[in-house]
Amino acid sequence: MPRQLRAEQTRATIITAAADLFDRQGYESTSLSDIVEHAQVTKGALYFHFAAKDDLAHAIMELQSRASRGLAHEMDARSSSSLEALMRLTFGIAHLSVEDPIPRAGLRLATGGVEVRAPLRHPFTEWLDIASRKLLGAVKESDLHPDTDIDAAAHSLVCSFVGTRVVSRHLEPVTRQPRRLAEMWHLLIRGLVPVPRRARYLTLVAQLEREIRTG
Repeated sequence: MPRQLRAEQTRATIITAAADLFDRQGYESTSLSDIVEHAQVTKGALYFHFAAKDDLAHAIMELQSRASRGLAHEMDARSSSSLEALMRLTFGIAHLSVEDPIPRAGLRLATGGVEVRAPLRHPFTEWLDIASRKLLGAVKESDLHPDTDIDAAAHSLVCSFVGTRVVSRHLEPVTRQPRRLAEMWHLLIRGLVPVPRRARYLTLVAQLEREIRTG
């Protein structure tokens, strides 16, 4: 195996192992020795790629940000309404969290006081910007009440999305997340979407939840 490919695979193994431990134990409770043991690599291999634990945390948050941006670009490329794109994005992020420890760890790091280094933006700032843009588009498309306070709605949506995931982590399996997300959207739709448009989006919520459950 070429040396560069082997090094890339080792780096990915270390990141995944660190993400799994950060997600399950928390950043402060995880040591570099724990990560070495969990990744089944040598300390030299770890230090070759990461000088400190916060370098690992930053790498995980970079990957989370890249995945979120990739989903957002994918939704932008679809010929769908702004509200549908936003709903699909949240379910897409939830799906990644069910399948992959890196997005789960990224959220725990973001809510655990780990510093986000420039030029990387805090994930909540990115999500607020995306939500605001999509909600404004939904108002223009008459999918939201015309007097909707965009800043308040975006803030409430992101807080609900993050809060649902944080609370669920302590109370139930991560596989329950799509159901909780669907419940969140049911409440938001009934509060923000005009009655004639609600059926379409309530149906979409059920469809998106089902897609995650069936894989």
